[in-house]
Amino acid sequence: MKVLVVENLTYYYPGSTKPALKNVSLEIEKGDFVIITGPSGSGKSTLIRTFNGLIPHFYKGRFEGRVLVFGVDTRKASVAELSKKVGMVFQDPENQILTLSVEREIAFGLENLGVDPREIRLRVNESLRSLRIEHLRYRVPFELSIGEQQKVIVASILAMKPEILVFDEPTAHMDPFSALMFIQILNELNKQGYTIIVVEHRLDFLVKYANKIVVLRDGKIVKIGDPLKVLAEEDVEHIGINVPKYITLFKKLSSYVSITSIPKSSDEASKILKEIVYGNRDRG
Repeated sequence: MKVLVVENLTYYYPGSTKPALKNVSLEIEKGDFVIITGPSGSGKSTLIRTFNGLIPHFYKGRFEGRVLVFGVDTRKASVAELSKKVGMVFQDPENQILTLSVEREIAFGLENLGVDPREIRLRVNESLRSLRIEHLRYRVPFELSIGEQQKVIVASILAMKPEILVFDEPTAHMDPFSALMFIQILNELNKQGYTIIVVEHRLDFLVKYANKIVVLRDGKIVKIGDPLKVLAEEDVEHIGINVPKYITLFKKLSSYVSITSIPKSSDEASKILKEIVYGNRDRG
């Protein structure tokens, strides 16, 4: 089932003579885990802003083509309506925090929608459990770490029960360990049935979980497909994306030894490398 379809989308920001997106077409299926990547200024953030109607409702400009969310044209639905289907998490969580307690933050959107208080309590509890942040319930969000704030924002969006979760460089301000833990949570949410879309430069931790990668350059999709196959292509590094080092290593090794598969993670790379080394030693 196609949950999001982009058809021949071209978009100019107000006053700009250069399109931020050029004739972009994309289909995302229910349950996909999609990486959107590309060099700075390639149109990644612009593209995801069309998924929940921020473009063209909030950011005006010239909009050609169409974006369909569960078959609904985003030009014909409000941002509030689309937010029930598409939850958006931006790079700086502080900019999305509106209240002075984690519990209130998670309940805020539901209260605005007029949801029954008993249902709100159930959803708040469920969201806290899903993100494993029950211990933060009464904390002040602004006093939390960036990683904790990001989880609170995700919890507040989960409480709205959207089916698509979109993240704009969620690990940008996290250390490697926090980034790994956060991406594992995204994987768990994906297994629960959420469609996950992540704009990200740091691909090392994401590749093993994603089933599709979209590479943008100058507002155009230049590559799309299975992450391992796309990142293993010869010309992909010239685009200006951060190909995981273990993939680069195995691309080079393939010129000297027979390699049947590209590793999905550094752990898998280590295992395959040991098999190559000890296998060759045994044959020697």
